[in-house]
Amino acid sequence: MKTIYFMRHSEPLKVVNINNNDSLQIQNEKWGLTVNGEKLAEKKSQLNELTNFDMVISSNYVRAISTAKYFTKEKLFIDENFGERKFGINNWEELPKDFGKKQFEDFNYKLPNGESINEVIEREYNSLVNILNNYHNKKILIIGHATALASLFSKWCEIDYTGIYKFDGKQFFDGKRNYCETFKLEFDDDNDLIDIKNIKLD
Repeated sequence: MKTIYFMRHSEPLKVVNINNNDSLQIQNEKWGLTVNGEKLAEKKSQLNELTNFDMVISSNYVRAISTAKYFTKEKLFIDENFGERKFGINNWEELPKDFGKKQFEDFNYKLPNGESINEVIEREYNSLVNILNNYHNKKILIIGHATALASLFSKWCEIDYTGIYKFDGKQFFDGKRNYCETFKLEFDDDNDLIDIKNIKLD
């Protein structure tokens, strides 16, 4: 059996740019954490189940890295394949109001320079399989993002647009995604998912 923990990043500090020549994608990737976000990540890292990871992997986004640092002692591995879905827009006003609903209804839907949900699933799953194949008997934590993680979970789970998540017909998550939301996934030797739990720890 192989066990992987997935966690959403902690609370991000959303910035308002006055002068910034970075693309919207780079601006999004640079968001750090609020003071409360730092405190929340540190608090979660002290819980027994979320300690002693053999390997901690983060997306390349600053808010994910800033969360992950509390769960590792020496090294932090970065894999951009666990980054958030890319919108492909130059400013937030370009995002259609029904964008989220359209992506949920059609996993191939995307804006001209953005990513579809299927593309997000493919890149995340490829990295996950590589981890499962190369790191046996390790306790591993992956820090990622809400939409990207939901996309990956849809490979094995039923996800209703209202937010209900089911695996093998049983609900394991109500869709109310908090910061540092954590899931424990167990895979067999063939990398098939056999169990998934939403870890609720205070």
